[in-house]
Amino acid sequence: MKTFMAKKETVERSWLLIDAASLPLGRVASQVAHILRGKHKTTYTPHVDTGDYVIVINTDKMVLTGDKLNKKIYYTHSGYPGGLKKASYKDLMQQKSDFVLEKAVKGMLPKNVLGREMFKKLKVYKDDSHPHAAQQPKKISIKGEK
Repeated sequence: MKTFMAKKETVERSWLLIDAASLPLGRVASQVAHILRGKHKTTYTPHVDTGDYVIVINTDKMVLTGDKLNKKIYYTHSGYPGGLKKASYKDLMQQKSDFVLEKAVKGMLPKNVLGREMFKKLKVYKDDSHPHAAQQPKKISIKGEK
């Protein structure tokens, strides 16, 4: 028996919809990364992008467990002296909750060309409306609702 290796041209992709309301950020991010990589399929091949498209809605209703909302800080640096900027996750969740999820998922994907291709299949929206109705996404649920 030969080992099956998927080819880029033969991969079948579907569109999946995840409602992130009242779910922990880390749980949603890890499940989304799992789906983007294609590890939920039997045809998973490490060197081929076999993952599906993922639409995540209601990111402004996600929760952070413990006291992370107040204590966790997001840092950026411009590269210049004194260019360090800080933002608490409380402010980020109010202003850019879609960015917070994207950053968490991106950190869980491979850091190479393949990971960047996988990341392009993620679509994140703050509320429950999205422009991908024509793709007929299939709604899936994630365990761990708080």
